[in-house]
Amino acid sequence: MPVSVPPLIADLDPWLQAALGLCGLVLLAFALQSVAQYVLLNTVPRLRERLGARWARVFWHDQVLRRLAHVAPSLVIQAGIGAVPHVHPVAAAVIGNVAVALTVLQLVRTLIALLDAVLHEHEQAPDGVPTATRSIKSYVQLGKLLLALVGTIVIVAALVDRSPLILLSGLGAMSAVLMLVFKDTILSFTAGVQLSSNDMLRVGDWIEMPQVGADGFVVDIALHTVKVQNWDKTITTIPTWRLMSESFKNWRGMFSSGGRRIRRALRLDTNSIRFLTEAEIERLSRIALLRPYLEGKLRDVQQTNAALQAQLGAQALEPANQRRLTNIGTFRAYCEAYVRAHPRIHQQMLLIVRTLEPTAEGVPLELYCFTATTAWVEYEAIQGDIFDHLIAVLPEFGLHLFQSPTGNDIRAGLRPGAPTAMAALP
Repeated sequence: MPVSVPPLIADLDPWLQAALGLCGLVLLAFALQSVAQYVLLNTVPRLRERLGARWARVFWHDQVLRRLAHVAPSLVIQAGIGAVPHVHPVAAAVIGNVAVALTVLQLVRTLIALLDAVLHEHEQAPDGVPTATRSIKSYVQLGKLLLALVGTIVIVAALVDRSPLILLSGLGAMSAVLMLVFKDTILSFTAGVQLSSNDMLRVGDWIEMPQVGADGFVVDIALHTVKVQNWDKTITTIPTWRLMSESFKNWRGMFSSGGRRIRRALRLDTNSIRFLTEAEIERLSRIALLRPYLEGKLRDVQQTNAALQAQLGAQALEPANQRRLTNIGTFRAYCEAYVRAHPRIHQQMLLIVRTLEPTAEGVPLELYCFTATTAWVEYEAIQGDIFDHLIAVLPEFGLHLFQSPTGNDIRAGLRPGAPTAMAALP
């Protein structure tokens, strides 16, 4: 369609007319961009705040609106290049193709900003505080990668003035090369989908993965990597695919249960284990925590011994034929009663005090229970208080902790007049 040219411009050289027309088109394009940016960034946010909806905060995010306004110049050039007089058809086609490529580029950048807005909104709680939940960062990064690939194909197709389908058919022959180039991306995305769908990992989980030196909280889950902040504040970066190909320990179950396990043993000296005397039983009966145990136990012992005396007669008076209380058994009962009465121990979880197999380092008496808190500092304080008390009360039962001989023990044994092991030999 012929374009009418003002009389003053018609008298100018055709090249000058084309240059002035192009300059006017460029000025009009950037003027419309300024108008679009002003309208989008000053009118839409007011409507967004008035609605207060999450979708409005995502689709009408400031960065999305700002990049959307950048689409206007290339659209104006596409529409107006045909109205510029005396422009060579080849030049007009090239400028139009470049304008199409710029339009696609700005649209891709707008969609990437939209994905960033989705990620930001997902990671924020209603009060604006970041939440520790399932991460969608890997999906967002994959979406950005796909947008970049599709955008690149369309831009190249626009610049060479060919259909994108022609380029896509050429990429089919390069599928093997693409699989090799994007091998880690494919593996990481597959692992990320499995981790998310099976709820195996979340931001904020405490995980242990000794083979990569990770022991701490997950701070970021991305497409290719998972970042773990260790207890010494260092950051360990783990490839996402390794979390599926190798094992790791997740402590989320401990936090959600509300209890943290105590499993520690006192190693008692075997030489201090013996039967209790009548005087010791009478003295220990004055301990409030032990009184119910001793009353019931003594009643059972007396019944058993009476039955043995009726069966064996005078032989029942032999100590080896009688049932008697031991100091280690009584101490084990005291430990259980003490822990069950402790206010900071979770009473609805497993609680047991047991004697393990004797070793060269004594007889282990193991305490297995759970604290009523999962906080590390409080947990260690509770555990320390319990074992401080149990170690201090051991002499009341005539028991001693096993301890390897130290230099002081050896020096004491070598003093003049001190008994030695050699003196016991014949």
